[in-house]
This record gives sequence, structure tokens and C-alpha cells, in this order.
Amino acid sequence: MKVKFLVIRFSSIGDIVLTSPVVRGLKQQVENAEIHFATKDKHACLVTSNPYIDKVHLLGENVNDLIHELQKEDFDYVIDLHQNFRSNKIRRRLKVESFSFNKLNWRKMLLVLFKVNKLPRQHIVDRYLETVQIFDVKKDAKGLDFFIKEGDAFNTEDLPPQFKNGYVAIAIAGTYYTKKFPVHKISKICQNIPYPVILLGGKDEFDEGEKILSESKGNVLNYAGKISLAQSASLVRDANVVLTNDTGLMHIAAAFKKKILSFWGNTVADFGMYPYLPDEASERLEENDLSCRPCSKLGYNKCPKKHFKCMEDIDEQRAVEWIQNNF
Repeated sequence: MKVKFLVIRFSSIGDIVLTSPVVRGLKQQVENAEIHFATKDKHACLVTSNPYIDKVHLLGENVNDLIHELQKEDFDYVIDLHQNFRSNKIRRRLKVESFSFNKLNWRKMLLVLFKVNKLPRQHIVDRYLETVQIFDVKKDAKGLDFFIKEGDAFNTEDLPPQFKNGYVAIAIAGTYYTKKFPVHKISKICQNIPYPVILLGGKDEFDEGEKILSESKGNVLNYAGKISLAQSASLVRDANVVLTNDTGLMHIAAAFKKKILSFWGNTVADFGMYPYLPDEASERLEENDLSCRPCSKLGYNKCPKKHFKCMEDIDEQRAVEWIQNNF
């Protein structure tokens, strides 16, 4: 007899990737488990190729439409990994046993506002997994999953010849300005390494990528805003090393067990969202001695202190040396 689970995580890219060990654990460790996943329609590509998910349900403009769809499925359990107004509404309306994780928002605010750290030294993936311990799902130490549908990957034959022997992928994306390593510093990194570089990000980063490209010595390709997420993910997968802000591609890189150098500005690893089980050579670059950090659990469109020392004080030469040691 099937045991039917609904897993809920609406956004964003990285957060959805971080739920993958829960999905895999339920599918592989619970006998006859049938896994459904609810997310926003714009994030469908993140889960539709996952072989551990039997059916995907998409949230459009109206959550009630999604609820009507879900009510027809007769779920046994709901695993709420989002914990917001809409996911709580779904749980109430489905009227089946549900489990959710503690977002620890008050502890995060203690750290942000008063620099008092009461957060557990625990990755959010492990807190996600605690929601399914009751089903005897154990941590399998396999890390994150990210699946790319056949035909959706970037065709590396389209890369210039010098890129086919290896390249550095740099994810210049970031939801907020204060989570993004400054363009002028990325430009210096590209100028000071002897390797090809591929810049990745969304449409909002296209102009930043073009500036880095214009200042380069001919070793940079700017794909920010030009290719799909799946294509960007495949370029991350095939890169020798990955440099990234605290953003979705960082978690995708971790899923591929890449060597990751991550830049940390207003956010801190204590929030539990650092790369999960990447290559052992991975490192974080951050300024830990600033009294104003962290200034937010999410980010700002400009530095509240107007100095942006959390990123500006990071020596880009450290990144150059890390690349040279790990390429």
C-alpha cells in the first residue's frame, strides 16, 4: 500500500535544492512512498527532473487553485519545508497529519539586531531532515541532488577552444546588493588568473557581466541573463572550480560536489545556509570581525552603514590564490 507524501517548498532556487535530501530520503527509505512536491510555477524546472518525485504541483496566482488540486490527491502526510502563510493554509485545508521545521526566526533576529548568537551549529538541511525522522528517515551523507533534463544542458561544444580544457565558473548573481561580491573585485580576479572564466547569473546581472568582460584580458565569457538555469547549472557542473555569492547556484554547485569558494557579505554561515557537503577544498571568504555583521538575514539593496566593508574588505588576492591552488 502506498504512503503518499506532499512536500512543500515554494521558493527560492537554493532553498528548493536544499530540500532534495528530504525527498530522496523519503523515497528511498520509506517503503512504498509516493512523493509529490508543491512549488511555484516559475521553479518547476528545479523539481520536474527529480526521479525521486512522482508528481509536481505548481502554485500560480491563486493558492486556492492549488489547494483544490491537492485535495483530490488524498495525501497521508504533508511535509512543510516553507512555513509561511500559504503553506500553513494548505496544511489546514488538507486536514492530514503534517510536519514542519522551525525557521528559528527569533534567534536569527537576535543575531542580526543584538549580535547574540543562540542559533544551533546545524545546517538547515539537517533541520529539514528532522521533520521526517518519525518515518525513520536517516541522514545518508549523499549531499544535495540537482538533476538536469536530457537536452537542457549547455552544449560545451559551443565554447571557444580555450574553454574546453577547463574554466572557472563565477556566479555573480545575488538577490540583494549586500550579498554580491563587488564587480570591481571580480574584475580584478579575472585579470589576475591565467584561466578562462564563465560568468553566470540572471538578467539583472547582465550589465555587471558586461563590465567585467570589457575589463578582461580576453579570458571571460558573460552568460549572465543569456542562458537558462539548467544551462547555467550544467556549466557549474563542468567547471574546474566555482566562485559564488550566497545564492542558488552556490547550492547547485554543492549538489555537484564542486570545489566552491563562496563570498559572504551581510549574511553569515551561522544561519545554516552554507554549501552542504561540497568538495573538501571548498572555502568561505568573509570578514568575521565586523561589529555590524550580520546586518540582515536576507539582504539590502545598499549597505546600511554606507561602507560595505563586509565585502570591500575581502582581499580578492585570496581568491586568486585559491583558484591557482585548486584549478
